[in-house]
Amino acid sequence: MGTLVMLHGLTGTADMIRPLGETLCPEGWNLLLPEGPFVHPNRGRGWWIRDEPPEVALDESTFIQISESVSSLEPQIPTGPLIVGGFSQGSALAQELLSTDCGPRIHGVIVIAGKSARPQALRTALNDLPSRRFLSMHGESDHLVPLSQGDETVEIFHEANWDTTVLRHQKGHMVNLAQQQELVDWVQKTAEIANNGS
Repeated sequence: MGTLVMLHGLTGTADMIRPLGETLCPEGWNLLLPEGPFVHPNRGRGWWIRDEPPEVALDESTFIQISESVSSLEPQIPTGPLIVGGFSQGSALAQELLSTDCGPRIHGVIVIAGKSARPQALRTALNDLPSRRFLSMHGESDHLVPLSQGDETVEIFHEANWDTTVLRHQKGHMVNLAQQQELVDWVQKTAEIANNGS
């Protein structure tokens, strides 16, 4: 029926996010686990590579890498309904897909321990799309991507009248398995809506 696209974070791989993706993927849907085009010097891959702390704004060279990552990702995505998401950096890349030709087919966006790479561009993209479903999972003790950045992303989707679900926990930069069933249920409902053509 559709495709769930899950994107790994910085220093991650497709295999590292596979267990989560397989747990979330609705019955009858395909699972797509692309890998970032940039090799990280320590391990894994990334959608962009930089050493600046999270509170420092992204620079032009980072935006160029993001554009290259989106260009590498788009041809891999099949036709049909989509739910897109990811962990940390991967969730930022998933949001970038809303600005592409895939945007109108995206029925749900999952942001786990992540933020928006280009908030203003995201707002512009959402203005041209139907309001769908958005979920944010974020830890209050996340020191890699501060909770305030996650909350900013929630506000952007809320302002665009998306159906927003907010999952918060007291842990750090991670997928909170204690809330995994809520994630599964959210994805299942989103898929049902997409399957019904709503």
